[in-house]
Amino acid sequence: MPSEILRSPFSFLFQRLLREQLVAEYLIREHHHGRGLGDIACDAYVVNRVSRDQLGRVLERPDVLHAFRSDLDAFRDEMERRQG
Repeated sequence: MPSEILRSPFSFLFQRLLREQLVAEYLIREHHHGRGLGDIACDAYVVNRVSRDQLGRVLERPDVLHAFRSDLDAFRDEMERRQG
């Protein structure tokens, strides 16, 4: 175990990026199946893999923005309503 840490001390960064990539792919795939962003973002797959901040970064990715352009305003309003 310690040799793994020494061999790749920055592996945790790559794991985070990989999780964000996988969540982005999941969001896009589910949206193409007709689901809305608000529903998909609440899925256990998403919630268990990324924090709220990480989800924000995922939603800023160009590929995700392109896929969800029509849903982004409605999702932002829904999140503000839940917080406020």
